[in-house]
Amino acid sequence: MSEATAPEGNLTLRTIAMPSDVNVNGDIFGGWVLSQMDIAAGILSRERSRGRSATIAVDAMKFIRPVSVGDVLCVYTALKRVGRTSMAIDVEAWVNRGVIGAREKVTEAIFTFVAIDENGKPRPVPDLG
Repeated sequence: MSEATAPEGNLTLRTIAMPSDVNVNGDIFGGWVLSQMDIAAGILSRERSRGRSATIAVDAMKFIRPVSVGDVLCVYTALKRVGRTSMAIDVEAWVNRGVIGAREKVTEAIFTFVAIDENGKPRPVPDLG
């Protein structure tokens, strides 16, 4: 993860920041942004693990710029590492601001997921090779 001028990974989720999502300062609540990132990482985790998975850690969370009402939040994901039962996923959130859609990176983090079975116990991530 770096200070890139373009997103890294695949566009996994797009949504718009709404007035109901603001904090006391008038910016979009960081927890809302984090939850959108978790949803996007969960999509990739589910696809790669071919089943249920659960978030177990969020590392290196870095808020770079605020998100404003009306911004289109675009969340990009990339598989960083696959272990026996876990997956590390790089997640970047970018916004398209205003009518012209100026794009800015607003946050990034590494999400770790564990593949789980029907009883919520860790299970192996399938080998795709």
